[in-house]
Amino acid sequence: MKITRKYFSQLLLATLVYFCLVQAKALPAADPYQGKTDAQTCIACHGANGNTDVSAWPKLAGQHVGYLIKQLQDYQLGMTGPRPNETMHGISLTLDKQQMLDTSAYFAEQITQIGSMTPENVTKAQQLYRGGNHAKGIPACMSCHGPSGEGLDSANFPKLSGQNPEYTYQQLQAFKTGTRKNDPSGMMRDVAIKLSDEDMRILANYLFGLH
Repeated sequence: MKITRKYFSQLLLATLVYFCLVQAKALPAADPYQGKTDAQTCIACHGANGNTDVSAWPKLAGQHVGYLIKQLQDYQLGMTGPRPNETMHGISLTLDKQQMLDTSAYFAEQITQIGSMTPENVTKAQQLYRGGNHAKGIPACMSCHGPSGEGLDSANFPKLSGQNPEYTYQQLQAFKTGTRKNDPSGMMRDVAIKLSDEDMRILANYLFGLH
């Protein structure tokens, strides 16, 4: 039987479609409705819709699914892992992979409540976020997190828009000291070590109201 170019193309297409369907079937589907049930422990601190009022705790509302799952997986590695947190370590161990996916999908569907920037240092913070600081070798934050702080889901770059300021400040400090080290290729550690305490504070305030 002679295989023509047309027949070969059709066969290749059919094969690709088949493997795509098999792969799609193999991947678990997220169930945000079930995720709301699984998230009851999370809700105690992060709020029913992921918008906690406690400034030192992170808002989860509107955060990317992949990023949330990555953090839970890193918490599972414990106090010697890349993101040590005793409380979150214990909580993350109670979740299996499907529960992580469902819970993350639930919070991702919630709407982030945006705060407000205080007038002081907004201009300086905006310059740092949008243009960086060439003299210090600090790149623009928006090059990874976007002009409005929405992040980049495909790269697991988190959404920063509306995030609680004290939490943001704490994480920048953790990156600077190396306590937190789950950033790809040390990207955030390289940036944070060049930021002053004032830089961190004004950026945290700026991001709280960014949208």
